[in-house]
Amino acid sequence: MMLATKFEFGDKVVHTGRPEWGVGTVSQAVGDVHEGKACQRLTIRFERAGLKTLSTAVATLVPQGEAPAMVAQASAASDPLLGLNTAKSAQELMLRIPDIATDPFQPVRVRLEATVRLYRFNEHGGSLIDWAAAQSGLKDPMTRFNRHELEDLFKRWAMLRDDHLRKVVFECKKTDPVGLSMAIRGATGKAQTLMKKFDSGGR
Repeated sequence: MMLATKFEFGDKVVHTGRPEWGVGTVSQAVGDVHEGKACQRLTIRFERAGLKTLSTAVATLVPQGEAPAMVAQASAASDPLLGLNTAKSAQELMLRIPDIATDPFQPVRVRLEATVRLYRFNEHGGSLIDWAAAQSGLKDPMTRFNRHELEDLFKRWAMLRDDHLRKVVFECKKTDPVGLSMAIRGATGKAQTLMKKFDSGGR
């Protein structure tokens, strides 16, 4: 997806498709062309993912200030969850489904694709930490949550994610059945299995 924003050296950015990477700093910006449209090839050092080279024609990059609140705050505060006045509020934040997957003003196909991308996370090792970083905006979520807490939160979040996928599949089946079929073919693993099940009427 190409964005109108032109990035320059030193800009702070967030990859909205990979919030677990944290905030990145642009170290190089070069003009480029993709499928006849102007874009940029950026070299960015992300807090949690290191150095990446990305094209604005493909990667959805936004200035840090326009990123989802938790990710944008991660660099500005050592613990962005501190602003939440109760442990319950922090847990609610960890259990949220990202806006791109739930925003009713987004086309259903966009919400479906965003939901399917959530299946890249699992409860094992580094993937659990990546999920927690994406949810919390913390560079190191283990400074706030212990492993047991993260595993419990992930299980609860995964049930919410699966239920959300079911709803989006049903909506897509009504409004864009061809798009749904294409999305099912392009999905893998658990996401594909669940999409097939929901498409056939299973719960």
